[in-house]
Amino acid sequence: MKAKIGILTVSDRASAGIYEDLSGKAIISVLGEYIKSEWESVYEVIPDEQPIIEEALKDMADMQGCCLIVTTGGTGPALRDVTPEATEAVCEKMMPGFGELMRQVSLKYVPTAILSRQTAGIRGKALIINLPGKPKSIKECLDAVFPAVPYCIDLLEGPFIECHEEVIKSFRPKA
Repeated sequence: MKAKIGILTVSDRASAGIYEDLSGKAIISVLGEYIKSEWESVYEVIPDEQPIIEEALKDMADMQGCCLIVTTGGTGPALRDVTPEATEAVCEKMMPGFGELMRQVSLKYVPTAILSRQTAGIRGKALIINLPGKPKSIKECLDAVFPAVPYCIDLLEGPFIECHEEVIKSFRPKA
């Protein structure tokens, strides 16, 4: 079974075409380096509007059948940053360890990482992870949390995701 992965860029300016979405493309590139199994992306760029974010997350999880949805943008303290609220609104279970680890890793690079509100959660059989908006931070955060992602998807009865072990080692308990 081919994995479907949602990449959702939340940005007023990128969605309006004011600038190119480098963050979403960075996610696709990093996942391409990590994932050995066959997968396809469901990619969307939307504005920082909570109802629109919620609808996009629901569509990717419920209609498109994504086992993993990775968002970028909208995780800071600014008034328009509402991606974590939208994620929490559509998830049945929150997975706070993802955000905790991403902030811990980001603090090694920038003191403003404490301003980040990244989180993760489960909707149905989809794991949703909120990443920051900067391409460099995206790779740092994914390097930290992705080793746990394939096993989480296993637990959600999703497709078996195999990684390029020389790039990133996924962790699965010994049977």
